[in-house]
Parts: sequence; C-alpha cells; structure tokens
Amino acid sequence: MNKKTINYLTIGLLSLFFAGMIASCKHDDDEVLTPTDPVVEPFKGLDSVYTIERFRVLSIPTQLSENLTWSINDSLISQNSELEFISPKATTYPLTLKIGNNADAKVYHSKIRVTKEAGVLSKYISKVFDFRPAVGQFMNEIPEYNQGNTAVNMLQKANASLVGSNSTMISLGGFGGYVVFGFDHTIPNLDGRDFKILGNAFFGNAANDPRSGNCEPGIIMVAYDKNKNGKPDDNEWYEIAGSEYFKNTTVKDYSITYMKPNENKTPVAGSEDWQADIEYIKWTDNLGNTGFKTRNVFHSQSYYPLWFTDASYGFTGTRLKDNFYDQSGNGSYWVGKSYEFGYADNAPNNDEASNIDISWAVDRNGKYIKLPGIDFVKVYTGINQEAGWLGEVSTEVAGAYDLRLK
Repeated sequence: MNKKTINYLTIGLLSLFFAGMIASCKHDDDEVLTPTDPVVEPFKGLDSVYTIERFRVLSIPTQLSENLTWSINDSLISQNSELEFISPKATTYPLTLKIGNNADAKVYHSKIRVTKEAGVLSKYISKVFDFRPAVGQFMNEIPEYNQGNTAVNMLQKANASLVGSNSTMISLGGFGGYVVFGFDHTIPNLDGRDFKILGNAFFGNAANDPRSGNCEPGIIMVAYDKNKNGKPDDNEWYEIAGSEYFKNTTVKDYSITYMKPNENKTPVAGSEDWQADIEYIKWTDNLGNTGFKTRNVFHSQSYYPLWFTDASYGFTGTRLKDNFYDQSGNGSYWVGKSYEFGYADNAPNNDEASNIDISWAVDRNGKYIKLPGIDFVKVYTGINQEAGWLGEVSTEVAGAYDLRLK
C-alpha cells in the first residue's frame, strides 16, 4: 500500500467519524420537515340549523370542488363551495345543498334561523377610516383646518361630519381625493339598489339638458369584510362599474401629481396678470399632460391641504370623461352633465341615480363579482377638469346610508 492510498483511507475514515458525531449530536428540533398540504376534513354534511343575526353574513364552507348548488325554497342562491348568506329579515329559511348533477347526487337539508340583533343598528355611516383630499377651492374649509392640525385631527373632523343621521358635507377636491367610511353592519346585496351616497349635486333650471347642473361624479369602491377584522383591507376593494365604466372615454389607472403652490399669488380680477394669477397649483399626469388647478376670487385660503408637508402628492384611479361644458358660449354659464348611474355626487339626493347597486361591483379585470354585501365604501373624485369661473370639478360627500335597513 503506497503513501497516497493510506492518506485517502485516513481522510475517508475521519469523514465517516465526524459524520457520525454530527448525526449523534443532532436534535429532533433541528430536523427539516418536508412541507405537506394542509389536512382537509371530508365533508360530513350540514348542521341541522344555523343561527345568525340579521345584517350579518353566515359562512358555511364545504371544501368541495365538485358541482354543487345551494337553494332556499327551490330558489338557487349560490353555486360556490362556501355559502355566504345574509338577510335583512328575522325569519327561518329552509336550506338545501345538492352535490352533483346526476341521479347519484347527494342532497342535504338544513335551516338558517335569522334572529333580531341584540343591539341597535344604524343605517348611516358609523366610522370614517381615511380622509385624503386632493387640492381644491374648498380645501381647509370643509372640514375646517386650524393651525397645527394633523392628519389625525382632520380625520376626526371628517368623522364628525359624516357619521350619523345629521351628517354635513366634506369636499374631496380635484381628481383622486378620497374618503373611506364604513357601517356597523353588512349592507346586504339584494335585488335592486342597496345604498345611497349623499352629495350636493343639483340640476340647473336654465340647463338645456334637464339632467345637467352641478354634477361632480365621484368613483365608488366597495369592500366586504370577509376576514372579519373590522377594517378595509387593500385586497377587498372592488369598483362600482357605473354607466361610463366600459366606455373608451374612461381612463383606467390614471395617475396625477399635485405640486405645492406659491401661496403669495392672489388673483386680481380684470388685471393684466389675471391668467398668470389663476394658474395656481400645477399638476402632471401619467399621460404626459400638465396643467393647473385654478384659484378664484371667491376663496382666498390655501387650496393645498395645509396638514400635508410634502412638496407634492398624488393619486391613481379611474378617470371619467370631462362632464362640464360652457353652455353660454361666453364663459358665464357652465353646467355639469349627470352620468346615468353608479357615481357619487352625480345627481340630487332625492334622485334614483344617487342610489347604488352592489351587484355593479367589478374586479381589477372588469369582471362582475358576486358579494354577499359590503361593509366599507371609498369615494374619490373621478373628474380632472376646470369649469371656468366655477373652478375645479370636485366631488363632495355629505353622508351615506343603507337602503335595506328600515
């Protein structure tokens, strides 16, 4: 045996020795387990009865992927693996689950007992979760900004304005400015329109189009609190597809950025520098456009939210086609056309067009989504336009309420 062979044997024996030592010192806690799929319990049928308060969602999961139908009194209510059921009425419903489509289909029967809630529900907004307005002539006025106020203070003021039956108005400013609010119960998604959003829209007596006047449409987003954590999560939002949603004049994923203005400029009507004076807050968008949110003689305060410290800020969302036009032809009478349905501050509060149907909700791809109901609403200004001496088109919100809770 030569010297090289002896060296190889020595190295091999040492390797085996140390491997054995490592194995003997290894603890059970150090072992890396191969991940496995979660254990899915086989479906064992329905409970004899399920109990839920009205305006609350009952969830019955089955973990089944085969064909199934849920029905009440022979009326199909769902074909999903998980039933999500909600009712505004306290009564008992006969529930049937059918699995399969052939003669071997399995049928299960149960009951859903809907009871009156223990407390008192309000049909009005119960909480404002977020308030981030864009620039505009009513900014820092409704709600009012006071020196030293922070975003937390302004959110509290928006909350005080919108919660309850005696709500007052807030302004969202130009395109993208938004407010997010919720209810103390789930508004059920039933046949017809389900909730109303209040604004300050009105039809003009002198407008050539009878459904035109001061209409400043806001995009509406809705969310169902599926995980029951009491807050609107980013992955729960769906857009209400109003009458303009599928038109090629509507721009999806439109982005705008507003620049903090020079507050030393004050417009003087009739002066030679009038045009330069009113070009107040510069904006740019993701389409390569640039422009100004104008200043007018009716509002002298800052149009930039004074609790915002950044030199610029912006928004992204769905932009609607401009709806204001100069009916007079000389700039003296501007009117905003009301879109047919599906927007906030788009029609008077007593008009059917201010009522919203949850079934209009679509996902990011424009596909209609079937929600059992909604818990949260987001409204943002959907127009980026200057309407002459009227100033920017800005959505106002003056409250909202559930049309199902009587």
